[in-house]
Formats: sequence, C-alpha cells, structure tokens
Amino acid sequence: MAEEQYTRCPGCKTIFRVTPQQLALKAGQVRCGHCRTVFDGTHELVSLAPQPGFEHDAGEDLGPPTVTLRPARALKPADDPEPTAAPVAAPVTAAAAAASSEEWENRFAWDKPRERKRASWMAIGALLLAVLLVGQAIVHFRDAIAAHFPATRAALVRACGYAGCAIRPLRDVVALSIEASDLQADAAHRGLLILAASVRNRASYAIAYPHLELTLTDAQDQPVVRRAFAPAEYAGGTADVARGILGQTEMPIKLFIDASATSQAGYRLYLFYP
Repeated sequence: MAEEQYTRCPGCKTIFRVTPQQLALKAGQVRCGHCRTVFDGTHELVSLAPQPGFEHDAGEDLGPPTVTLRPARALKPADDPEPTAAPVAAPVTAAAAAASSEEWENRFAWDKPRERKRASWMAIGALLLAVLLVGQAIVHFRDAIAAHFPATRAALVRACGYAGCAIRPLRDVVALSIEASDLQADAAHRGLLILAASVRNRASYAIAYPHLELTLTDAQDQPVVRRAFAPAEYAGGTADVARGILGQTEMPIKLFIDASATSQAGYRLYLFYP
C-alpha cells in the first residue's frame, strides 16, 4: 500500500488525502471540494506526522489547531465542470432576509389573530383601568379640584348628583387665622362671659368652618375648663355653614359663656377640625 499523502487547500485550510495518480492527472492542479478553490496539490503537500524537536516561528502559518480531514475523492481535477447540485450560495441581502423572515412568520399566521385579539383585550383593560384610576382620583380630590379650578365646579356638582356625593369647602386650618379676640365679663349678668373674635380666611377660595376650642386658665396659665364649639354653635343663624368661609373674608364670632361655677384669669382660643 502506497504511503498516504496529504495536501492542504490554501483557501479554507482543509486537508485531503491524495494519491500520486490524482496529482499526476492534471499536473497537480486540483479543485477543493469544500470552498471550490483551484490550487497546486503537489505544492501544497503537508505532513501530519509529528516532528519532535522542531520549533517553528510564531508567525508561520501551519493551519488551524483542529484539522478538517477529507478523503481523496473530495478533490476534483481543476478542469472538471462545477457541480450543479450544490451551487455556491449568494450573499443574503437585508431585503431577502426580511422576506424569508416574513415567509416564516406567515407559516404560523393561524396563531396571529388570537395574539392580536389578546393584545386588543389587554389594551382595552389597561384603558379601563386608567379611566377608573382617574375617576377615583377625581372623587377623592373633588373638593380640592373644585376649589383650585372653579371652572370645573359645575361639572363636579352634576357628577356628584349622579354619584351621591357632594362638593364641600376645603378643610385647611392653615389658611385660617384668629385676627382678634377678647373675653370680657358681662356686667349685667354675674358669671356670664362674652367672647368676641374674628376669624379670617386668607385663601382665595372657601374654607370649611372649623371647630373652636376655648380654654379658661388660672393665674398660673393652667387649664381650668375647656370647651369645644361646633360651627353651628358659634357661626350664628344667618351663616351658611355648608358654603364655608368665603375667600379673603373675615367671620365675626360672639359667644356667651356661663362661667359661674369657675374662676379664671385668662383664656386660649384654638381652631381645629375633628
């Protein structure tokens, strides 16, 4: 049996087993059955036997570490016609790739209507959820919206007529201040005190009537008695408590207090919302 010989394609570095008859047939000119490169098989002969003690330069091209070894029948004479069964593939353009992708997707088009329907229901659900959240926010902050945006008040009132809610003045004690107050004994009635005060709304919109807390103190400023008054008790019969204290206005207060069972030297007045 003749010694095995090997030649390497300079194009793709594939190594083939060859016979002397193959190399002598066309003066060594062969065609690579892998990349179709025509080369001189005799000139490209290589040895696969290890060579101990031989050191090569780092830059010398000895082929890849893993050798692709093909049989001798994979080599064809250089003048053999190109096979028609396995033509070299043309470069794939972006348009061709997109067309192939669309064709692949169309094969499964039966499943797309279901996906589109599911996406539509998800979009509708998200929209309904957003509408519900906005509606909930409007209901919760309806008083502040009506106060800060008066143009919306009429629409909010109509909407509350259907929803069973009401538009009320804001409860903002920071917007209120006690401008003046005085506590005097009634000279005509022993033990009767008269409280006169003025509460101002500094905001530009109506503020709900607060509760009024009166504390009578002794000479050491310690509480003797404390009493809270609801708006209906101090606002007077002509005041519209539901409407609130109008913006940039003052509300006068006058209360008659029976203090015959106590003795006091001073007082404190405080506004709050329960």
